[in-house]
Amino acid sequence: MYIMVDVEADGPIPGRYSMIELGAVTVEPGLDRVFHAKLRPISDEYMREALAITGYTREQTLQFDEPARVMSDFEKWVISVDPKRPIFISDNNGFDWMFVCWYFHMFLGRNPFGHSSQNLNSLYKGLTRDLFGSFKHLRKTPHDHNPVNDARGNAEALLALIEKYRLKY
Repeated sequence: MYIMVDVEADGPIPGRYSMIELGAVTVEPGLDRVFHAKLRPISDEYMREALAITGYTREQTLQFDEPARVMSDFEKWVISVDPKRPIFISDNNGFDWMFVCWYFHMFLGRNPFGHSSQNLNSLYKGLTRDLFGSFKHLRKTPHDHNPVNDARGNAEALLALIEKYRLKY
């Protein structure tokens, strides 16, 4: 089962900076199965411009949930969606996967998604045979840096591609 994931962070890399919000949506009709969490920073470092995108202040993020608990809850949710082979997909998996994979291994010592991820934009480029194409026009939910909304919009785009190209999933 495909799980569309989106991450908001207060800097460009995990460890030095922190993932502060995580959203995920199961890619299936209805898009009803959703995970959302806000994570307390793990580092004293942050970039004001990165944090500003999220709309949170540093003081607000310091009140968010403990990252170890969030990652445990996320793992349970992922396994409830697909206990055998959940597939991580995002529109920028270089960024989103980097944070999620690092956090899973840092806090749980494992990653329920395994060692790989998928990139929605790359899939779109391959299907349309356009190396400069973008799937973003297929989103219905506005991209507003709320990770659940962003994941939902990306999942809507993937469902549109599945329908248009009659893809198995």
